[in-house]
Amino acid sequence: PLPNRLHHLILLPTATTKRHRRAGRHAQIPSPPSTLFDGSSRSTVAPQGGPDWPDVPNGTGVQSGADKRAIAMMFPRRRLERRSQASQASRALLAALLLAAGAMCFREAAQGLSSPLATAPAVTSSGPKLSSSSGLQSWNMARRLPGGTIPSRNRHIELGRRELLARKCQAVSVDEKAADLAAERVIGRSKLKCQPIGIGSAAPESRITNSDLEKQVNTSDEWIAQRTGISSRHVLTDDAKLSTLGAKAANSALKDAGISAEDVDLVIVATSSPDDLFGDATSVAHQIGAKNAVAFDLTAACSGFMFAMITAGQYLDTGFAKNAVVVGADALSRWVDWDDRNSCILFGDGAGAVVMKSVSGEDKAGMLGFAMHSDGAKQENLALPYGGTPQKLNSGHSPTKGHYDPITMNGKEVYKFATSEVPRVIKEALGNAGMETSDIDHLLLHQANIRIMEVVAKKLGLSMDQVIANIDEYGNTSAGSMPLALDEAVKSGRVKDGDVIAFAGFGAGLSWGASIVRWGEKN
Repeated sequence: PLPNRLHHLILLPTATTKRHRRAGRHAQIPSPPSTLFDGSSRSTVAPQGGPDWPDVPNGTGVQSGADKRAIAMMFPRRRLERRSQASQASRALLAALLLAAGAMCFREAAQGLSSPLATAPAVTSSGPKLSSSSGLQSWNMARRLPGGTIPSRNRHIELGRRELLARKCQAVSVDEKAADLAAERVIGRSKLKCQPIGIGSAAPESRITNSDLEKQVNTSDEWIAQRTGISSRHVLTDDAKLSTLGAKAANSALKDAGISAEDVDLVIVATSSPDDLFGDATSVAHQIGAKNAVAFDLTAACSGFMFAMITAGQYLDTGFAKNAVVVGADALSRWVDWDDRNSCILFGDGAGAVVMKSVSGEDKAGMLGFAMHSDGAKQENLALPYGGTPQKLNSGHSPTKGHYDPITMNGKEVYKFATSEVPRVIKEALGNAGMETSDIDHLLLHQANIRIMEVVAKKLGLSMDQVIANIDEYGNTSAGSMPLALDEAVKSGRVKDGDVIAFAGFGAGLSWGASIVRWGEKN
């Protein structure tokens, strides 16, 4: 029996002579040796018909080429390759020729020559990508058809090259489909099956101008307009209610959409200043006659309306609702310190509403992509804090009697936050939608400060002509600001069905987000 240490031998290279190498052929493999290794002595007799094999290094248990051939003959699967098979050197040479042929063909394609690779894909950092499906057809045809007379001695090279190209094309095709799918949809953050089809707004009649504020605090019309872009703001007075203002905007939106209130399945009111601390949504739903709808409030301050649109879009996308009314309404004049010139000049009251409906397919989707974020570590930069006063009970306990302090704001930090995060989140939403900034028709930002709008538009490469703004008339109406501005743009004909609008909200929380919306039913 053979020693175990010899069982690893599989194939041994063939010996060649100079004459055979010059002729490009391998030497004929010699016949088996006449003496086999028996474990007790080593055979040194070389077989007839060919040169002896060089001895192997000491310690392997085999010293002569005859022993090697004997061992190989005892294991049929480890026999030497026959003359008809290519040697290792030949296979390496063939592989090199195939690679060279492939490289030459790719080079020809890059130069635009007539070649099966004339439609070859461009290779980028993210990998190859076909310019069109015709490239795959051309490559497959090149693999199947002769394409001219090929010398018999080169036919195996040509066929190998074609097979290599076909496999390359198939891999590229798979990569292209995956890339296209990724570009079309980011699961959960794009292509919500819903459309915005109606818009409405409402604002209080009472109007406070910058000149009016000059009588209240140390400021001027010029100073306010230059730093904020605000000329006036509307405020609720006496016993006027925010829910009434929200219902008025919702009714206007329903009329614009041509939808009956009884057909509404969902009402969401985005507000941070409700009439009832428990929420105003049910009151709004009752006032508009949406008796079949479920209603609830959403609190996200100045980001609220956009967050509410995305929330409603999810309900419509899943089939929970067919028609939804989204209201953004705030009355921050109730929570402003009118003796603080840094905050009283900014805020006003207002409401806006959008009607959204579900659609059957993603090709009709109106909410194309979105992104949302928040950072509670910076909450103190813009807050409306609780400020209860203790009241002592006879039992010795001291619960507080609730009230809220006026709005506090670090204007510099909020400005830095908005101008850095808003352009970034809009680009994120565009990426989720598979779109670029060049696809945007209109930019609709929360109406906080005209200077913020200018910086964001510049960073996105958009002109101020594309920015929808009415901050000069209404000031900062928090959750009501975006639908209030959109209503004016739609009613004036500036925004048309099919236009792409980039929404972006930002504010207290701190919270911020963006959504890419195709307006109306036209697709």
